Amino acid sequence: MRFSNNWVSVLELPQRWGKRSEFEGGRSDVSCKTIPVAERFFTSSPAVSLRQAAWYPSETDEPHLVLLSSDNTIRFYGLKSPQTPGKVLSLSQAEDDSGGHPPARSFAASLGEIAVAFDFGPISAPPRQLPGLSSKDQQVYPLYILYENGETYLSYTGQTNGVVSVSKPAGPLPMYPAAEDNYGYDACAILCLPCVPSILVIATETGTLYHCVVLESEDEEETVEKWIRGAEAVPALYVFECVELELTLKVATGEDEDPQEFDFTCPIRLHRDPLCQHRYHCTHEAGVHGVGLIWVNKLQKFLQSGEEDKDGLQELSAEKRCIVEHILCTRPLLSNQSSPVRGFLIVSDLSLGATMICITSSFECILLPLLSSVRPPSPPLLCSHPGPGSVSSPLRGLADDSFEATQKRQLEDMALCKEDQKSLKEAAERLADKYEDAKYRQETIMNRVKKLLFFSVTVLTYFSQFTSANYNYSGACMKS
Repeated sequence: MRFSNNWVSVLELPQRWGKRSEFEGGRSDVSCKTIPVAERFFTSSPAVSLRQAAWYPSETDEPHLVLLSSDNTIRFYGLKSPQTPGKVLSLSQAEDDSGGHPPARSFAASLGEIAVAFDFGPISAPPRQLPGLSSKDQQVYPLYILYENGETYLSYTGQTNGVVSVSKPAGPLPMYPAAEDNYGYDACAILCLPCVPSILVIATETGTLYHCVVLESEDEEETVEKWIRGAEAVPALYVFECVELELTLKVATGEDEDPQEFDFTCPIRLHRDPLCQHRYHCTHEAGVHGVGLIWVNKLQKFLQSGEEDKDGLQELSAEKRCIVEHILCTRPLLSNQSSPVRGFLIVSDLSLGATMICITSSFECILLPLLSSVRPPSPPLLCSHPGPGSVSSPLRGLADDSFEATQKRQLEDMALCKEDQKSLKEAAERLADKYEDAKYRQETIMNRVKKLLFFSVTVLTYFSQFTSANYNYSGACMKS
């Protein structure tokens, strides 16, 4: 998917096949299909710009694109009908706002009542008596919508037989503890981490990050009126911590010099880390920051304890805060020219390992190994929770051996695996060569057979004509 301020397109790559699973069997030049999305809408509405584009999170149903535009509207587009939205969701907070007049939108923008970002949460069961959905038994995705004034609204989306259904946004979600400035008025990005419970990350243009835990609200009397009657739970955002990113380096000043004021602000984009669900990344004009939430595991244990665990609460309060790493710096000082990051991706390859790929505004591609101090939790061993009648794990025998012997055995096993892999690769290449050779011989034999058949038909035709001519000549001689 590629998008800009006033256009969106989807690039469809060709299929892979052949010996090395290359595009179109390894052709030097391949053709890609481009599908423009909402081209008619942006052409006819030049004053409307695109704020965010994302894929609908469902992997089994028809793929849909979700577009947030500056007219305070979210539109769902299917690739089968890329010019006609399958669903339109108005995000205007005013009940009597028509949403079509520029003065009304300008007034809402001056109050910060313009949606600037959205993100989907993990799939869940829908609340009771939720209108707008086609089926009450279908699974839904929470849709968190962030406004510029820092308020967050919540909607639920579902898909049945390729048809998207969405409920009316409700909110704003209450935030605890309450703040006079409502945690900033320049919000620009939101991200939902796939944890249990869900964790929302709200970013502002000043480089401030708020880590909010989504839980049931305590003060239901004030918030339940803003919600649909009959909902099972009223979610609230509990701000666990606040982080301020250093977008540029601070230069030390002398005794006689006045301290420099840093008012550098820029939009921030948030990206999930596919390798670790407790880690995410921020891209901006000054580079890339990586943030790791190391307190998530203890928070989950505290919430699963059931009763009030004072020791767990004290341990959680004394837990070290998140780890912030400035992975890539593209603007060290305010005097330097900005080079914002336009493209960002994290891949995991056997040869490269965990690698971060960045594309800057100057079309420079940067590949960096992701050497982060935040790692995903290791899976538990079989011997950690032995059940009744369970068979003893072979990993128990490793505890009796020395570290050197275990390491030596592992190196030997790795060498054997590499040799087996090399042998399998060579065998596969030989089989592929034999297949190509057999296919070539088969084609050669078929060509020979075709030539023999053509020669046989020609000979038979000539022989039949020659026999008929001799018969006619013999008859003529006998008459004479």
